[in-house]
Amino acid sequence: MRLAFAAVLLAATSAPAIAAPLHSYSGLALSAAGDRVASVEEEEGTFAKPAHGRIVVRSAKDGKILATIDPCAQCSYSGLTFGPGGALAYLQRDRGTGIVALALADGKTTRTIANVKGIAQTPRFSPDGKKIALLVTLNAAKESGATQPGVRQVGEIGETSDEQRLAVFNLAGAPVTDVKPVSPADRYIYEYSWTPDSAGFVATTALGNGDNNWWVATLDAIDASTGAVRNIARPKTQINAPRVSPDGRSVAYIGGLMSDFGAVGGDVWTVPFAGGEPVNATKNDKATVTSLTWTKAGIRDTRLMGANAQVAALGAKGSSILWSKPASFAAGDGRVAYSADGSVIATVVQDYEHAPAIYAGPAMAPRKITSDNDAVAAITKATSVTWTNDGYSVQGWLLAPLTAEPGRKAAMVTIVHGGPSSANTPYFFGDNGPADMIKAGYYVFLPNPRGSFGQGEAFTAANRRDFGGGDLRDILAGIDAVEKIAPVDDDRLGLTGGSYGGFMAMWANTQTNRFKAIVAGAGLSNWISYYGTNGIDQWMIPFFGKSAYDDPKPYVEASAITYIKKARTPTFIYVGERDIEVPPTQSIEYWHALKELGVPTTLMIYPDEGHGIRQPEHVADLRKRVAAWWEKYLGK
Repeated sequence: MRLAFAAVLLAATSAPAIAAPLHSYSGLALSAAGDRVASVEEEEGTFAKPAHGRIVVRSAKDGKILATIDPCAQCSYSGLTFGPGGALAYLQRDRGTGIVALALADGKTTRTIANVKGIAQTPRFSPDGKKIALLVTLNAAKESGATQPGVRQVGEIGETSDEQRLAVFNLAGAPVTDVKPVSPADRYIYEYSWTPDSAGFVATTALGNGDNNWWVATLDAIDASTGAVRNIARPKTQINAPRVSPDGRSVAYIGGLMSDFGAVGGDVWTVPFAGGEPVNATKNDKATVTSLTWTKAGIRDTRLMGANAQVAALGAKGSSILWSKPASFAAGDGRVAYSADGSVIATVVQDYEHAPAIYAGPAMAPRKITSDNDAVAAITKATSVTWTNDGYSVQGWLLAPLTAEPGRKAAMVTIVHGGPSSANTPYFFGDNGPADMIKAGYYVFLPNPRGSFGQGEAFTAANRRDFGGGDLRDILAGIDAVEKIAPVDDDRLGLTGGSYGGFMAMWANTQTNRFKAIVAGAGLSNWISYYGTNGIDQWMIPFFGKSAYDDPKPYVEASAITYIKKARTPTFIYVGERDIEVPPTQSIEYWHALKELGVPTTLMIYPDEGHGIRQPEHVADLRKRVAAWWEKYLGK
C-alpha cells in the first residue's frame, strides 16, 4: 500500500498557513563540478491563489542566486538534472495543453529538445553529454503511479495498461515532436541509469501492468540504439535505484522488503553487469538504505538509522558514515545529490522544528546555504522516544504543543504511517502536517513499530504474516513509554493513519478499547476482499507468503471484519472514489459493519480522488471534519 499516503493524511488535517510563508525547495540537483545547485522554489500558496514554482540556480558555496528560470506562467517544472558539461535540463509541463517540454538551459539560452504528449519524467544525460534519455508514457489514461485516481472500471474490463518507456534524444538538431521510445512496447520501465559508455542502460523493468508488477520487476540491460533487452538478474527482493559502476563492470541497487513504489528502503546489493548472483553488501548494517548513487569515488548512499538520516560511503571494508542528522533529506535524484567525484553533496534538510533549507558543501560537513525560512517559527517541540517491546528496540517521535500547560494532562493522537515498509521521519509542517492537532493543544505521537524502516531488514520484515500483531503491541507499548515522560491523558487517546495506517486504525478498534476516537483514511477492513479488488495485489505475496486463494488463513486472521463485533470506538472514515490501491469498498464494508453494530461512525467518499485527498475543496472539507471528530470525542 502507498506509504506516502500518511503524508497525504497529514496534509488533509492541516491548519491555515503560519504567519511567515513557507518557502519550499523541490527536485534539487547538483552540478557535476559541485559548484551549483538548482531547485524548484515557491512560496506557500492558498486555495484561492495556488503557488507557482520557478527554477532557481544558486552557488553551492554560499547560496547566492545565479539565475532564475521561469518562462511559462501556467507551467510546472520538474526533473532538474545537470549534464557533464554544466548545462541544466528540466521538464516543463503546460497545465493547459498537458504537453511536457524537455528543455535545456546552458547559461546563455534555453531551448526545447522535445515535446511529449503524455507523461514524461526522469531525464538523464548520457555520460558523453551528447544525448538525454527520458521516461515517457504516451497517450496515458491516468497519471503515473498507483496513488493517482484510477481509470473508472466501466464497460468491458480488460488488461490494457499504460506503458512507461525509455526515449533517447540527441542534443543536436531540431526539437522532436514525434516521440518514438526505444525500449520495447510491452515492458514498463521504472528506474534506469546510463552505462558509462553511453551505449545503453540498466533498468528495473516488468512486463504488463506497471502499477502492479513493480514487485516482480527484474534488473535488465537495454541497448540505447535498438532497445534490445538482456536480463542481468532476477532478485528475490524488491529492487530499486539501479546504478552502474564507473568502469561498467558492476551494478548496484537497493533490495529489500518494500511495500510500495516511491518508498524505498533496504540493503545495497551488487551484481556483475554481465549477469550473475546478487551479493548483499550491507547485510549486517542496522540501518535502512533509502537512496543510492555510484560516484567516481565509489558508492554513496543515504540511510535511516533510528532517528537519524545519514550519508554513507560503501567500500570493500564496509560502510562509513560521512554525515548524520536527526532530520529528513531530499533531492531530485535520491535523498542527496552528489558531485561527480562524490566530494560535494547538496540536499534539502528539515525537521519538526526547523523549516526546509538547502545544505551544500563537503560530504562530511555540508553547510546551510539558504535563509528563506529563517523567520518561520515552529509550533511544536519534538522528542525522539525509544522503548523496548518483545525483545525489539523501537523508536518514534513525540510532538508537544508549545502552548502545553505544565502539569496539566492533554489528549494525544497517535499517527500510524502507511506502508507498512516506511517510517515516520522528521519534516516541517507549515500548511500541512498535524498542525490542527498541535494548535488544538493535543500531543502527537508518531511511532515506528516493527515493519518500519530504520533498523535494518530484519526489523522491516518482522511483521510478515503478523499484520496488526507485534506492530500494534509496539505502538501500545510506545504510548505507555510516552505517558511516563509527558502529561498525556490516557483517557483521551486518539488513533489515525492512512493506507496501512488506516488498516491499523480499523484493526485496533477490534483489539483494544484504549482509544476514544479513531480516524481511518483509505484503510483495509477485509484482506480477503481486498486481495480480489485492489490494483496492486502483487505487493501482498512477500508479506503473506501466498495468495489469498492459496492460503486464506493469515488473510482472515488479520482482517478487522473477522473481529468486528469487538469494535466500540467512534470512527470517522474517508477515502477517494477512484482509489485503486485501497478501493473504497474496504471503507464501505467497515462503515456498514459499525453502523449495524451501533458504533458511531461517518464515511466520506471524495469524488475523483485516488489514494489520497488532493483537491483543495476536498482537503478543506476533510480538515474540518477531522478536527470536529477529535473535539467531539477527545475534547478541546
